[in-house]
Amino acid sequence: MELSHSIDRKQAVKEPFPVSILSLTVGAFAIGMTEFVIMGLLPNVANDLHVSIPTAGQLITMYALGVAIGAPIMTILTNRIPQKMLLCLLMGLFILGNGISVFAPNYTVLMIARMITALTHGTFFGVGAVIASNLVRPDKRAGAVSIMMAGLTIANIIGVPFGTFIGQHLGWRASFGTIAIMGIVALIGILIFIPQIKQDKPSSVIRQIIALVQPKLLLYLLIGALGNASLFTVFTYITPMLEQVTGFAEHSVTWILVLFGCGVTIGNIVGGKLADWKLMPSILGLYLGICVILTIFTFTVHNPIAAVLTIFLWGAASFAVMPGLQVRIMSLAQAAPALASTSSHSAGNLGNATGAFIGGWVITHLAITSLPWVGALIVGLGLLLAVASYVVERKHAAV
Repeated sequence: MELSHSIDRKQAVKEPFPVSILSLTVGAFAIGMTEFVIMGLLPNVANDLHVSIPTAGQLITMYALGVAIGAPIMTILTNRIPQKMLLCLLMGLFILGNGISVFAPNYTVLMIARMITALTHGTFFGVGAVIASNLVRPDKRAGAVSIMMAGLTIANIIGVPFGTFIGQHLGWRASFGTIAIMGIVALIGILIFIPQIKQDKPSSVIRQIIALVQPKLLLYLLIGALGNASLFTVFTYITPMLEQVTGFAEHSVTWILVLFGCGVTIGNIVGGKLADWKLMPSILGLYLGICVILTIFTFTVHNPIAAVLTIFLWGAASFAVMPGLQVRIMSLAQAAPALASTSSHSAGNLGNATGAFIGGWVITHLAITSLPWVGALIVGLGLLLAVASYVVERKHAAV
């Protein structure tokens, strides 16, 4: 008995947790760069391709729609492909899309290239989350997902400023060339370090769709979308709010956003550990925390020091909830974990777009200072739905 415990401990130590999952993190980093770097390059792209900045901005909108609509479709169409091979194919498509972006002769070709890369986004994260959770013990699943997702958050802190710097000094095409190289590095890492994981026989398309449309799973997709809508209601307009209300200079806002990104990364890792400890209590506690922090931000936005501290805590809490929510959604769809995981990214992107729209409406009809408390109301609605679901589950479990 003692010997078997010793063997178990050694196997736990020898698990391929760091290196194999880090190859997924690199892929997530590259995808995060390609999604967000264009925000800092819009004037460059618009000038070079002779289009207006709002027209160039459609490259961001269409990417988000490509993720939201294309991800579940891609996952269903590729569900019979072994997961490691699928990751490699997705990363190959990602490299192709960014390669086309480098040489795009006009706006139309660049838009097509963006749509190609968008198709890889949700499915990569969906399948990657399933693989990451299968590479570790069951009690480490959320932590493994958070390590992979850290690539996306680090991309915001390091990748986007770096990509923007390259684009401004060497041309925007060089930024996409750099991202394509990152994709090649990720592909090599996946080929070398991700093991062939034995999969159950893939479910039929009908069974996967049935697993996805169960009411409880749809409820948690809505809860996740509300969380993202709350985040983007405020974050989309954080720069004008900090400049007009708090009184920061433009150059200072850049560093505040870097600090926000640091909070996001720390929150993502801590949130994974919290979810592995107590899944539902951590989700509920974090949603409550976000609600409270945004309510406080309504008042602290007028004080520079208090505003910066609140933004850091808000970023940490907002992203700490995501690994646990991802694992919860996957666990609710045993017959289609990859499709459920992918659909959570689709729901999140729809939440992003909805939040940006709501934030614009609030500024037009209320005031820019109303953004934090409106964001608090939105995430509060998500919290109420999550609490109601949890209470019902507990009652059923007690019967």
